[in-house]
Amino acid sequence: MTSNYPLYALSEEHQAIREAVRDLCDAKVAPHAAEVDEQARYPHEAAAALLAADFHAPHVPEEYGGAGADALATVLVIEEVARADVSASLIPAVNKLGSLPVQIAGSEELKKKYLGALARGEGGFSYCLSEPEAGSDAVSMKTKAVRDGEDWVLNGTKRWISNAGESEYYTVLAVTDPEKRSKGISAFVVEKSDAGVSFGAPEKKLGIKGSPTREVYLDQVRIPADRMIGAEGSGFETAMKTLDHTRVTIAAQAVGVAQGALDYALQYAKEREQFGKAIAEFQGLQFMLADMGMKIEAARQMTYAAAGRSERGDADLTFFGAAAKCFASDVAMQVCVDAVQVLGGYGFTKDYPVERMMRDAKITQIYEGTNQVQRIVMARQLLAGVQSQL
Repeated sequence: MTSNYPLYALSEEHQAIREAVRDLCDAKVAPHAAEVDEQARYPHEAAAALLAADFHAPHVPEEYGGAGADALATVLVIEEVARADVSASLIPAVNKLGSLPVQIAGSEELKKKYLGALARGEGGFSYCLSEPEAGSDAVSMKTKAVRDGEDWVLNGTKRWISNAGESEYYTVLAVTDPEKRSKGISAFVVEKSDAGVSFGAPEKKLGIKGSPTREVYLDQVRIPADRMIGAEGSGFETAMKTLDHTRVTIAAQAVGVAQGALDYALQYAKEREQFGKAIAEFQGLQFMLADMGMKIEAARQMTYAAAGRSERGDADLTFFGAAAKCFASDVAMQVCVDAVQVLGGYGFTKDYPVERMMRDAKITQIYEGTNQVQRIVMARQLLAGVQSQL
């Protein structure tokens, strides 16, 4: 897939991708979203549909058997899936998050083995960075990896791991030299089947209930040395580079759920009658809908601009990735709250999807770095003079 796309308009190829994903999601994802949320179960129907259409991990390069989607195409996939069901959108989003360290820094052997397996649908790929005492302060992680002959032995606990237990593969960050702080952290590929790997109970969450969030326990997990991603001590740098790219996918999730909420609010406003006419005819409501649409479009354009920088690896990606994620997720939360307001009492019930969308939207302000952390990231970039003009 080409990466030479106009900044302010989708190419025909990208527009075709959007339409294909939307049609798929309208038919095979959205109809199951309420049940997935109600039962807090993995969206197997969505997973099967995305895999069959090669949208489960579209970012994997063609040379490893993937679709070879560029960053914008991947954003479009995630946005459209999130419009139907945010939980399901975590399938392509988490697969990119978990596997991107391998794509960025892994050996050719690791890329062929694990990116190929991901492309073939042999298992998902999760990302293990956070710990009970190391959230935003990731450098304080306690998980350790100790060299033992030709192997590494890992011990520790990872928390807030998306799709844990469902994924077959895990990028795990662990301390290999405690004296070096961030320079003493390395990255490894751990397999679900490795002896000593186990999982905690699924977290009981406000939203994204179809994406299991669990602790990952590493108890004397012995893996071969060739499963280290990149050089020893380079793991933290790789992890931060990964987040620069994948924060754009969270922005896409946010845009998608916001668009889904607006779509439903518009439909409802045109059908619901009060005082003898559709509530869409009241100017106060029209202004609310206009603000919702305006903010979504601003978030979308920022997200696509960030995707372009992700594809090119621009120097200002760190700023744009943080800005897109922060702005789009704040917009998503406000738009979903407003959608509930448009529906009034009905919006407050589970009979209508905007209640679920509002709950799902909240996580986009929290994971892959809270929006407070994003503002720290942006401020540092601005103070360092790293920001370009569009």
